[in-house]
Amino acid sequence: MEKLVLGGREFGSRLVVGTGKYKDFATMQQALLASGAELVTVAVRRLDLQARGEASLLHWIPKHMALLPNTAGCYTADDAVRTCRLARELQLGGENPLVKLEVLSDPKTLLPDAEETLKAARQLVSEGFLVLPYTNDDPVTARKLEEAGCVAVMPLGAPIGSGLGLRNPYALQMILEQAKVPVIVDAGVGTASDCAICMELGVAGLLVNTAISGAADPVAMAQAMKLATEAGRLAFRAGRIPRKLYGSASSPLSGVIGAA
Repeated sequence: MEKLVLGGREFGSRLVVGTGKYKDFATMQQALLASGAELVTVAVRRLDLQARGEASLLHWIPKHMALLPNTAGCYTADDAVRTCRLARELQLGGENPLVKLEVLSDPKTLLPDAEETLKAARQLVSEGFLVLPYTNDDPVTARKLEEAGCVAVMPLGAPIGSGLGLRNPYALQMILEQAKVPVIVDAGVGTASDCAICMELGVAGLLVNTAISGAADPVAMAQAMKLATEAGRLAFRAGRIPRKLYGSASSPLSGVIGAA
């Protein structure tokens, strides 16, 4: 299967996973491995920089996984830019890392602030960052972020942590039709079938955190997300049959005994 390409970097898996809300680091590590993902997000503002060894979240991330620093918890463009600069200083993703840009509008809805996100994206791109912005499912905002130089756009499927699944497939399809960069659904996935539905529409990938870490069995759910992401992509590439109002026989009648 073809690889996911983000800012010139190739990834064999189209599933990106997070590190938040796990009951312990050992469970997180097992789930990350079960997901098959090669890219994992880390909230820079919530990282304990004083922790060492097994007390550090970074200690438990499998060595083959690339880090995607994110700006979770930021509510202004200035805060998001400072957070990405800190990630670069800490070399969390290399000298010019991929970064997940997240600028929220308020702590209740956790919806993106489109204006501040676009402002931060333009500044970060000018500083050489490879920006993956979390955004609402508005095709206009998605286009502006792409024009700003972002290497992907990441529209929400539903609000962060809601588990509602894809709420507006029509808006997502409009984004997909115009986008020349990868489109990755970020937020709202609740279970494996949500992954398959999004991938079957043609998105390049998915970012999933709470649906895995909050599951009764995070490791099993991580594996389910892996398989659903792969199946959904394969189904998209295969091309589904058209929907019809009435049924049609799966076997032709010609040659059947007694057929006219």
